[in-house]
Parts: sequence; C-alpha cells; structure tokens
Amino acid sequence: MSLIPVLCCAGQVTGQGAGQAGKPDAGKAAKQGAGQARGQAAGQAAPVLVRHVMGTLHGFLELRTEDGKVVAYGDLVQVASGGNITAQLTFHFTDGSIDDETTVFSQRHTFQLITDHHIQRGPFFPHPIDLMIDTRTQQVTVRSEGRDGKDEVKTRHMQLPPNLADGLVSNIIANIRPGAAETRVPMLVATSDPRIVTLVISPRGEDAYSLAGSSRKALHYEIKIEIGGVAGIVAPMIGKQPPNIQVWIIGGQAPCFLREQGPLYADGPVLTMELVSPTWPDANHSGN
Repeated sequence: MSLIPVLCCAGQVTGQGAGQAGKPDAGKAAKQGAGQARGQAAGQAAPVLVRHVMGTLHGFLELRTEDGKVVAYGDLVQVASGGNITAQLTFHFTDGSIDDETTVFSQRHTFQLITDHHIQRGPFFPHPIDLMIDTRTQQVTVRSEGRDGKDEVKTRHMQLPPNLADGLVSNIIANIRPGAAETRVPMLVATSDPRIVTLVISPRGEDAYSLAGSSRKALHYEIKIEIGGVAGIVAPMIGKQPPNIQVWIIGGQAPCFLREQGPLYADGPVLTMELVSPTWPDANHSGN
C-alpha cells in the first residue's frame, strides 16, 4: 500500500534536456557524475527484519486532492494463508478509473515479495499500466497500449533483489527499527524500460493529530526516490526527479498506517491517502 508513483520518469530522462538553451548540459553532467553514481544503486539496500507480523484485515481508505476533494474510495483486504500473505488494495475513482494492486509476500524473518500485480487504468491516468512482477521466475511483464491502440505485452527476465518493496512499503515502514536514521529498500518501477530504484526512508519526527478530541502523536517518515545511474544524475537537472512521499503511522506495539501524501504517477497531482470510517444514516431519519 503506497502512493509511490509507478511511472518514476526514469525512462523519460535519457536524451532530454541536452543542448537546450538555458538548461545544464545533461550529457556532460552525466559523464562527470558517472563515477559518483556507481555503488549508489539498489544493491546497497538491506532487508528489513519483521518485528510485527502482518495478519488478516480489511481497511477502508480514501484519496483526496490538496483542496480536500475526494477522488477515490478504496478497500485494503489482506488474508493470511499457508504461511503467505495476500494483500489487495483497490481504489475506485469518481471518474470510473481504477487503481488495483495485489501483492503476495512472505514474512519469515524478513519481508519477501513473491508476486505483485499493479493495474492503473481510466481517464485519471494519462499512461495506463499493467505491471506483473514474479520473483520466483525473476520475470517482469508490462502490458500497455501501443501507438496503434492495440495491447503490447513485454516480458523481461531481470535479476530481482530478494527484498523488493513493491506493494510492501507501508509494512516495511511499520517494521523499521526505532532510531534508524535511514532505511534503503529497492523497488521496481514501470518505466518504458522497467528498472529498479532505491527508496530512501527517513524519520521526520512526530506530528500531532486528534482522535475523538484526544490529542495523539504520529510518526512521520519521508521517502525519497533515488533513480540511480546516469538517469539519476540528469533527472534533477531537467525537472524529472520524483517528489518525496510523506507517510504517517502509529508506532508502539501494534504499528498502523494512518496517512500518506504523494502522486500516483509521474507528474501527477499530490493526493492524500487516509483511513476512513463508515458513515451511517441518522437514526432519527432512518425509521428505526
């Protein structure tokens, strides 16, 4: 469960910005920084130990714009079976669009992704995607619409790290060791050429919120997306660096997701994802 933009702009970086008046020479900068970029890829990310075992749950969520307009409602259904967890997060948008992600993972000592299938389609998404990751076969399949309007299916064999974070970001944050200055995890993004980026998760202290008039404190984390390589050097120069994502959770013995802010896709609007409670008809008008 996360608002990490699936189209991370990494595939849009190469060849853009170079030679344009008033902008840095991206090619020159890439050559100068290539040596610095080596060793900063997702390989440095370490597995996060499971401190809180996930189980069966059903949660209700909504997506709101910065001006407070609700654009989608969602369900998170998570089921434990046979030692694995299957979590499906589905958002239905008011314009008919859908964002659906089904993640299967294990949690023996560390979180290990087994499969992740993420679909975004409808008018809300300018670039619909259908991304399937299977760590057992080390295959990544991307379905997209070609220029002729027909579906294109591309399957690629990749060396996927065992601690891939797709579909697991909120679970990982809930299990970060208190006091950890920084946590780095790899994530695969569906660019034109799928690639692995690094999520750098850093604590940002505590923020106040209220619950039924009672003052509480939430743990605030910030997620920076490191593209890495030459593309990562060029991206900030041409305005293609993905924005940071903000996440709030309840800490303690039973950590719980509370809130997240960020775009759903590259260059998309900043949305807020929050837990919501059911609303009931007023008893005085329901006839009961």
